[in-house]
Amino acid sequence: MSLFINSLLFALSITGPICLLLLLGLALRRSQMMNEGFIDGASKLVFNIALPMLLFTSIAQTDFSQMISLKLIGYGISATLIAFVLLEWLASRLIDNRRLRGIAVQGAFRANMAIIGLAYVNNAYGPQGLAAAAMYVACLTILFNVLAVITLSRSLNQEDAFPVKQLAKGIAKNPLIIGIVAALPFAASNWAVPQMLMQTGQYLAQMTLPLALLCTGASLSLRGHREETGLLPTVVILRLLVIPTLITLGGYLVGFRGMELTILFLINAAPTAAASYVMVRAMGGNAVLAANIIAVTTLGSLLSTSLGAALFKGLGWL
Repeated sequence: MSLFINSLLFALSITGPICLLLLLGLALRRSQMMNEGFIDGASKLVFNIALPMLLFTSIAQTDFSQMISLKLIGYGISATLIAFVLLEWLASRLIDNRRLRGIAVQGAFRANMAIIGLAYVNNAYGPQGLAAAAMYVACLTILFNVLAVITLSRSLNQEDAFPVKQLAKGIAKNPLIIGIVAALPFAASNWAVPQMLMQTGQYLAQMTLPLALLCTGASLSLRGHREETGLLPTVVILRLLVIPTLITLGGYLVGFRGMELTILFLINAAPTAAASYVMVRAMGGNAVLAANIIAVTTLGSLLSTSLGAALFKGLGWL
């Protein structure tokens, strides 16, 4: 009984603070202390400055040898590609409406690793975990963007909506990628970032996850428009249960243990990325379905991740 309680308390230590910040963001939005303009500006600040600085400071102070293995990154890429192909195959056979297929596929595979996923890892392992997960998140973020463009373009008959050149430019200019690449020389050598610059960067880094989670909570719509496709429950189950379970079990079978296996689970247990709604709306897809997928998976992820973390703790994997 004490083992169960300890496992549950540990799980809550990972997801509890995130839940409270999401709910606080929702409450601040309803009280108008956070309006649309504030959320938009703060979200841009997080994505363009604070989050890249969090990744930079975490990596720059970490020995390169302590970062996550290339084997795990390779596994994550391979597992995601396999999941994507299987989802595309299932969607083509089970979803009659072609225009809904890409939305469902993207909602199922595109996890919010950069915000929710990193927040889970930070609560579990602190700065060491962030540094270890940074390269994994960077590589998977690039892959997610490419696969999202492919599935939505095919589904919405807009093959020319996101040209390859434009996609490549977007990846090269991605602030997260820039922050990680800029930090690698410091991690791989004895170079040190000047103390004044590092302290400034840490100030920015410390506000990243709280501000990002507040904005995420404030953006949630629990009274979203009714969507009548019937796909929402299936996509939620795939995103929160099926895909994280299969990827984590696969990782265990190929030999990952300890922090690597736990990071693999926590990152992939994250809800659907908020960027998926922006892309669907820009391409003229069913934005209501995309928004509802994000809202339900964001709240549901708190429960599914808590149960998974408790199981990990009980099995001694974490």
